[in-house]
Amino acid sequence: MSGAGSTVDVAVVGAGLSGLGAAKALSDAGHEVVVLEARDRVGGRLLGAELGDGVQVDLGAQWVGSDHERVQDLARELGLGLFPQYGRGRNLLDVGGRRGLYRGSIPRLGPAVLWDVFVARRRIARLVRGVDAERPWEARRAAELDGQTLAEWCERNMRTPIARELLALAGRTVWGTGPEEISMLHALFYISAAGSFDKLIDTKGGAQQDRVEGGAHTLALGLADSLGGRVRLGEPVRRIEQRPDSVLVVTDGSEVEARRAIVALPPVLAARIEFDPRLPDQRRLLAERMRPGAPAKCTALYPEPFWRDDGLSGESVTDVGPVTLTFDSSPRDGSAGVMLGFVGGPEAREMAAMAPAERRAAVLACFERLFGPRAAQPLDYAEQAWAAEEWSAGGPTSNFGPGGWTACGLALREPVGRIHWAGTETATVWSGYMEGALQAGERAATEALARLGRATAPFT
Repeated sequence: MSGAGSTVDVAVVGAGLSGLGAAKALSDAGHEVVVLEARDRVGGRLLGAELGDGVQVDLGAQWVGSDHERVQDLARELGLGLFPQYGRGRNLLDVGGRRGLYRGSIPRLGPAVLWDVFVARRRIARLVRGVDAERPWEARRAAELDGQTLAEWCERNMRTPIARELLALAGRTVWGTGPEEISMLHALFYISAAGSFDKLIDTKGGAQQDRVEGGAHTLALGLADSLGGRVRLGEPVRRIEQRPDSVLVVTDGSEVEARRAIVALPPVLAARIEFDPRLPDQRRLLAERMRPGAPAKCTALYPEPFWRDDGLSGESVTDVGPVTLTFDSSPRDGSAGVMLGFVGGPEAREMAAMAPAERRAAVLACFERLFGPRAAQPLDYAEQAWAAEEWSAGGPTSNFGPGGWTACGLALREPVGRIHWAGTETATVWSGYMEGALQAGERAATEALARLGRATAPFT
């Protein structure tokens, strides 16, 4: 598979979980496949790191939800164990100048705020029922919903500033950006793909239920190992040319001729590739309308998870920043303490302009304010600002702003000739998550398989 040129059945662009999953399905079906990856590693928006004396942490995608069946199956196939996200003890809420402790997923707030949150969630659930994750642009009120931001909807439908701020803080983690940057229809699509808003934010029974022993990035490593030499690193794809009977995929150092291609990249990265002939207008518009979030994940290592001694779960929500959400990300056996902090939206962009030492100090000051003076002196520290990552350009997913779904949503998954599209953005089940990445790769592989066995007219 190496050298100046090669011929395969399918060329897959991108060695994230979606591209690797698609390649594995095609290989298992007996087809020759190659995966071309720009980075010097596999995993895409999955990224592992080692703190201190070998403590593994995830700086990218991390959790396996209660109904993430594809990820659970993959973990079993690879012999990787899952364990519950730590959640014993009380959670911390620090919003609107008020600080308090609570258990469960609903913080103790005043009756007016609680009622506001309850009514808003009920209205959102009712709207979600009218949005099909397969075709959100066909929702009955699609134009109206897509014409406003989530922030505008909240302003019109939520009476209390604290309730609006709570939803905004959740969104900065879920979408990696603020509610003022995504359309209401996109928020409803995302919730529909997950099953409910509660599933998006819950730990037990929700998206944050379990973690992978050794880190979620081992899922990608395991898939890549099974593909062996079919995965080629350090080969950014620059050009894809569609011919009458094949596709020519050109990288910096080689050319691959294939019967089909699967591009498993976020739209903003796919737009960097030169396509011949040019892609349809709607497809090219995706790169402008569907923008990645700008989150940062920050982790600090301690000798032990000391917050547990204080009866705290390590989970907190705060509007002071720059960290707005924390979790206990310690090893399963509690042999070390790892505090995880999320920075999203405007705070992430502001922090990106700081020097590394300033960023670290700002994050640790937040940990100290939330969990006490012991948090100020970690043994080690690591962070990942996904917007600064050349071959991701952001995360954890990409989001449509106002008008995006109705303008070009149809093009998100629609094949263009011999080119198919994967990546978690194209998923209709758990879009934006590892489960969605695998579902999207599975769909793209199925599309390619259906066409490999018969002659296909050019660009159909």
